[in-house]
Amino acid sequence: MDRPVDRPGDRPGDRAGDPLPPGQRLVAGWPVSHYGPVPRFRPERWDLKVFGATAGGVTVSRTWEQVTALPRTTVVADLHCATGTTSTGHEWFGVPPEVVLGLAPPAERVTHVMIWAEYGYSANLRLSDFTAPGTLLATHHGGEPLTAEHGFPLRLVVPHLYGYKSVKWLRGIEYLTADRPGFWEERGYHNTGEVSTGRRYSYEEESRR
Repeated sequence: MDRPVDRPGDRPGDRAGDPLPPGQRLVAGWPVSHYGPVPRFRPERWDLKVFGATAGGVTVSRTWEQVTALPRTTVVADLHCATGTTSTGHEWFGVPPEVVLGLAPPAERVTHVMIWAEYGYSANLRLSDFTAPGTLLATHHGGEPLTAEHGFPLRLVVPHLYGYKSVKWLRGIEYLTADRPGFWEERGYHNTGEVSTGRRYSYEEESRR
């Protein structure tokens, strides 16, 4: 069952005509940016796992066919790269995080999630960022399935955080009771990556104290 279009508000750049966030510049199209090779999709081997500190202590797994049968919705939002580029007006279609939380509720002490992708790539998020309006497990963009270079078959979209948090080729969601850094966070990128504050790198946190 699909729901009406959800348009996140109160965030710079989420709607046409809004001012760009600090340090961002507008670019045409949708630039491709990722680390490592584009993985090959094998539907017979593919699954999405939700694990870690689940309320029931169990791992929940869904096949690609099962994921596409879940409730999905549409979100319109911009994408902001930590390198300073912003592309606007993206229309995403996919599974809202609350559906995932319903399949595998987190334990009460969970504060963060680690998002896992192919080849072991990861990004950490506060639970509040994962459940924020606009966050989506996207299967489509602009009415068409995602292309391979943009994360097909499934990618996370977190419009209010920089693009390194919007993990492509999503394969797992791990519930955490304490924060720990993901791939780019271990390499100097800001731990939370909030677009509204313009903090892209971890040293900026120290310089503002």
